[in-house]
Amino acid sequence: MPKTLLAVALTALLALPGTAACSTPAAQATPAPSPGVTATDLTARLDGAVQQVMRELAIPGAIVAVSVPGVVDYTGAFGVGDKATGTPMSLDDHMRIGSVTKTFTGTAILQLVEQGRIALTDPIAKYVDGVPSGDDITLRMLGDMHSGLYSFEQDPEFVTTVLNELPKGPDAGAVTPRQLIEITARHPLNFAPGSRFQYANINLVLLGMVVEKVTGQPLAEYFQQHIFDPLRLTQTSCPSSGELPVPYAHGYTTTPDGREVDASLWNPVWAGAAGAMVSTVADLKTWALALAKGTLLAPQVQRERLEQVDRTGLGALYRFAIFDLNGWWGHNGSIPGYTTVMVAIPERNASLVVLANTDIPDQHAAGRIAQVVTQLVTPDNVYHLVSPAPPPTPMPSGR
Repeated sequence: MPKTLLAVALTALLALPGTAACSTPAAQATPAPSPGVTATDLTARLDGAVQQVMRELAIPGAIVAVSVPGVVDYTGAFGVGDKATGTPMSLDDHMRIGSVTKTFTGTAILQLVEQGRIALTDPIAKYVDGVPSGDDITLRMLGDMHSGLYSFEQDPEFVTTVLNELPKGPDAGAVTPRQLIEITARHPLNFAPGSRFQYANINLVLLGMVVEKVTGQPLAEYFQQHIFDPLRLTQTSCPSSGELPVPYAHGYTTTPDGREVDASLWNPVWAGAAGAMVSTVADLKTWALALAKGTLLAPQVQRERLEQVDRTGLGALYRFAIFDLNGWWGHNGSIPGYTTVMVAIPERNASLVVLANTDIPDQHAAGRIAQVVTQLVTPDNVYHLVSPAPPPTPMPSGR
């Protein structure tokens, strides 16, 4: 099966920063500008670097916004948002953001911690039943990716079923969180809870269920009231089907037999609190800095979020639903048809958002663009592509 399908998009929904099959050879790196480079020169270099990556990886369209005070404030739309009509990519286009969704879910959990309604030391069994070792797995372990739970994207039967359903229409392929837990429950843990890191979408699905259980609200409604409205994220949403707000960029993936298809209206509900959201470059630019600075959290809660640092083996530090890659804090995402990078350097008030309407290239399309952009604008803080960690070996039952 070609790597781009759900089998990989499910694993990458998630993926950590710009996860790719291999690092980019040094010969392909874009040289950093000299200290005396003008703003006009830098803009031209950025245009050229983005367009070069798009040619190399056959990326149909991309949106890039990078702001580093004193260096650059740059936004550009490139290529096409619809290959069938040739419609140019627009800065107003909505796109699916995959695992950037996790940063919203993680923040919602921490808001409830701040309110004293939950604690990160609480076991998941306190809120959700049927989770293997639910009395041993804490909310902190879920947000830090330390649970050891087998996740639905690892299940071949689930991947095949969902892939067969999604092309049938915007309402096809809907999966409930409870069904995802049932998949997890059929498998032994991959490792003892808390013993190591493994990226798994089920962790954030469970945290989304906690938000709904504690607040009595649908997750989308909670996000609207407590994150979107306070930050005026007017173009960000949690869809209940595969329909997209207009305007939107069409997203392209490949089928198991290798055909390129338009996956724009594939239902993302299976990804839920781990990866179903939709947004725009302007909203994500706002969210990147708010997330990295902890704008919606009390300072002590933001410190608690970041205090437990874990080396992932992927070239990044992963904290509570957020990564730190060479000074850039945020997340990336991949879902059939789309790849995203959304990061910030809080102490510099710097932000970077890259949206690409394909998940077909072997390299994470948005991640590769983010790499060349940061080579130019923040040579001391380059967002780099990293190799994925080896697949986990499931533990025997009962351990």
